Amino acid sequence: MSADQFFDMPNLPLLIEQARIRLEAEKLVRQHFYETVDENTKMEFINGEILFQSPVKKMHNEATGNLYMLIKIYASKYNLGWTGVEKVLVSLTRNDYEPDVCFWKKDRAQHFTEEQMQFPAPDLVIEILSPKTAKTDRTTKYVDYEAHGVHEYWIVDPKKKQVEQFILINGQYYLRFKGSDGDIKSEAVEGFIIDVEAVFDSEMMNQELVKMLIP
Repeated sequence: MSADQFFDMPNLPLLIEQARIRLEAEKLVRQHFYETVDENTKMEFINGEILFQSPVKKMHNEATGNLYMLIKIYASKYNLGWTGVEKVLVSLTRNDYEPDVCFWKKDRAQHFTEEQMQFPAPDLVIEILSPKTAKTDRTTKYVDYEAHGVHEYWIVDPKKKQVEQFILINGQYYLRFKGSDGDIKSEAVEGFIIDVEAVFDSEMMNQELVKMLIP
């Protein structure tokens, strides 16, 4: 629905009031979320609900670990910014997420403190699909990351061994890359290029690390 269509609705004031009441109730649940979330449990607050994440499969863990290692080492080598993994809480206007991997450029990350537990929208977010989270990753999170200016969003399917890369252009995501082989180049992490197979194969990941560390 466009903004014009929304404002043309005759019952708009009633809808706004219903939304206000619901959002006020959500604030109480969100406060409870902040009081209970801890470093040992993967939790997210999405559209008024507290969601607990179940243990992941090996292929999910491998993809997460490989990407985190590659981005962290590359970004650290060139002093580009800060890389987070799994338990980093990203707080947006309405929701709180714990992306599998995320990255902030140096100009923003340099203001983070050692005791900080909530973070703004990253420059890059990577979500690894699982049967339980795939729909949310492709709908709610996609829309939310887009709306909050996350410049680059990767959706990684460990079962298909496929990566989708979306780039934000004029406030809207466009598919830049989709595939299971070939090189993928990040915009948010300047100069970062890897073979997609390195996301899913530890031997390939090690080869990419060698190329990074030994020019």
